[in-house]
Amino acid sequence: MNDSLKKLVEHFESQVAAAKALNVKQGTVSGWVRGVHGCSAETAFLAERVTNGLFKAAELRPSLSQQAA
Repeated sequence: MNDSLKKLVEHFESQVAAAKALNVKQGTVSGWVRGVHGCSAETAFLAERVTNGLFKAAELRPSLSQQAA
């Protein structure tokens, strides 16, 4: 599991609050926390915006940093 995604959920204080802030379902957030899947690029960029850069999109979805290289 991506520890940044877990920290993102902790930032919002719950899976439900994270889901609401990021316009996804709680089950999607649960999948991140359990390591079933990662977040989409769109959601990673949204998370960066709504957290004012506290969480970088490339940290939440590491493939983004590879695409920029």
